This record gives sequence, structure tokens and C-alpha cells, in this order.
Amino acid sequence: MSIPRQRKTKSQRNQRRMHLFAKSPILAKCKKCGKPVLPHTVCQNCGYYKGTEIINVLEKLNKKEKKIREKEISAQQKKEKGKSLTMEELSKK
Repeated sequence: MSIPRQRKTKSQRNQRRMHLFAKSPILAKCKKCGKPVLPHTVCQNCGYYKGTEIINVLEKLNKKEKKIREKEISAQQKKEKGKSLTMEELSKK
């Protein structure tokens, strides 16, 4: 004869169902490169956090990857400089 099943408590039931309610993390934009990054963490793409360089990303790359990354960074900076200001942005300055 089998043993009767034990009743599951609300806590056990809710712990089992917890993964159903898990949400994806909220990502913020990196102020330097514009890539999505977790809040309060160093950007893995450019190595900056709150406007200061924490990790030198180019140091770890090989020669070919370094050239590609430098081109991306320079293109991003040119894009930011070439952006014209609207009347609202001019009045804020």
C-alpha cells in the first residue's frame, strides 16, 4: 500500500511558481557609447562608468580587433559632434 501524499504548503507552491514571474532585467544606455548596459555597472563595450574610464578595453584586444574598435569609437564621436542642436537645446545651454 502506498503512502498518502503530503499537502504542499502555500510557501512551497509559490517557490515552485517563482520562475513564472521572473522578469527580464531593465537595461540602461551607456552615456559614452550608447550600448545597453545594466545600471550601476561598467560598460563592457567602452569600459566607462559615470564618465570615467575604469577598464581599458583596447588593451586586451589584438591588433586587428583594436583597429575595428577604434574606428567604431571615432565614428560614434563624429556622429555626436555632427548632431545639430535644436532651439530647445540651445536655450538650455
